[in-house]
Amino acid sequence: MDSIVTELQGKVGKSLESFENALGKLRSGRANPAILEGVKCDYYGDKIEITSLASVSLPEPRQLLVKPYSREDLKTIAAGIAQANLGINPQVEADAIRLMVPPLTEDTRKEIAKQAKGLADEAKVSIRNVRRDYLDLLKEDETMSDDYKERVEDEIQKAIEGANKKIDEILAYKQKEIMTI
Repeated sequence: MDSIVTELQGKVGKSLESFENALGKLRSGRANPAILEGVKCDYYGDKIEITSLASVSLPEPRQLLVKPYSREDLKTIAAGIAQANLGINPQVEADAIRLMVPPLTEDTRKEIAKQAKGLADEAKVSIRNVRRDYLDLLKEDETMSDDYKERVEDEIQKAIEGANKKIDEILAYKQKEIMTI
């Protein structure tokens, strides 16, 4: 396979990974430790991610348990979670923070499913931009024969179609998960 196609597949893979990470942060009916990724709290004047200050476990399907490595950080972590507007109220216990994920209403589920669709559209646009950049790169290159360029264009198109199909599969799975009560 040509190095151009290999390079394109690497960039497309990064777009897919970014899409999956963004979907992981969306709420579904169950608790997911990924919703705390990117949530920061004040730690001696700096903004630090909660996941680097505490371990996050899943004791029950609708519950997250955040155990700080140091008990002194309990209140700052709870404040960081409250400020993140996740729709979850942290319950501070003796040595941990319990997050009870409330069941989603039908309207909320539909709204989150729309957000997932929007993320899928953004991922597809990103992949189309990668395709456009590589096709432009091919057109500018005068050292390649027309047959070779056409073959590489076909390989690029196949890679893009495969990525779009993967996005649709991931989206369908996530939407089913969101809409399941």
